[in-house]
Amino acid sequence: MSAKRLELLHEVIPGAARIALLVEPNNGVITETIVRDVQAAARPMGLQIRLLEANTNSEIDAAFATITRERLDALFVGNSPLFNSRRIQLVNLASYHRIPATYSGRIYPEIGGLMSYGASVTDASRQAGVYTGRILRGARPADLPVLQSTKLELVINHQSARMLGLNIPDKLLVAADEVIE
Repeated sequence: MSAKRLELLHEVIPGAARIALLVEPNNGVITETIVRDVQAAARPMGLQIRLLEANTNSEIDAAFATITRERLDALFVGNSPLFNSRRIQLVNLASYHRIPATYSGRIYPEIGGLMSYGASVTDASRQAGVYTGRILRGARPADLPVLQSTKLELVINHQSARMLGLNIPDKLLVAADEVIE
């Protein structure tokens, strides 16, 4: 998904060359996977990735200071429980500094973030309900397969795009699962 998110961000900002990748280092294997996937996807697109790490609110603020000081073109926010809990801070800082950003879930564009691409929370909840039903009918949890969400969704906040002076390509607006006006 990280490679696709980077590709979508590049479609929205085709002139972007230097992308900030914000990750939570305490997020272990998930962070390692995101960094590896984004860096691999960036090479063929000719993008430079500037890795920024944050484990606290003040480190998030410092990351945005770096993005501004180095005049990076856009921001890719890694998937992280910390970032999800600090989503208002992240979206507000991106808006204040006028940095186009992509996020992992719809909770960001719903509060003003530019765009997200990730697993559907509705689909994941449905799968949890199916698992619960199986367990209540006597299945042992250890015998159930591990599932990942199969429904991915693209959410674009068109109002935020306009505020950033971005023209979202029509093909992305048509492909989006939701466009927030």
